Amino acid sequence: MIEIADLTKRCGLYKISLIMSLNLNQDSRIHGHSMTSQRRLLLELLRDAEGHIDAKELYRRASARDESIGPATVYRSLNLFKELGLVDEMRLGKVRCYYEIKQSTEHQHLVCQGCGKVIEFQNPHFQKLIEAVRREHRFNITKAELYLEGYCPECEEKEKRE
Repeated sequence: MIEIADLTKRCGLYKISLIMSLNLNQDSRIHGHSMTSQRRLLLELLRDAEGHIDAKELYRRASARDESIGPATVYRSLNLFKELGLVDEMRLGKVRCYYEIKQSTEHQHLVCQGCGKVIEFQNPHFQKLIEAVRREHRFNITKAELYLEGYCPECEEKEKRE
């Protein structure tokens, strides 16, 4: 059996899959925190989102399945999941934070200013830039984020028609 305390050492969907596949009862704990039915539901919804979701949308989906979940529960749980290394929080665009299951591979984001769509992409030049900056400044880079704002093809087309 997998020790729950070891789960935070793992990364990506694999970690969440392990948590979700364990037979978690009300007494289950992750690093001293209870794994309540509400937290299980929120992790399940994050996993099933297969990408980025903001707290409002997570709350909407969760409360549709469990009316006892309030916005405060969602925000507190998201903070706990970040602390445990289960999710990443990204401020993409103007003011909203998006959450996604922590992934093992680094990726970048395109954010549509029209519809808010978030598109993930990977670019080897970004890794090369990080390595060059690290070498040039002899700096241990532990995190690098890149997101680009603009308009997706659908919004660009809509803008041209108007």
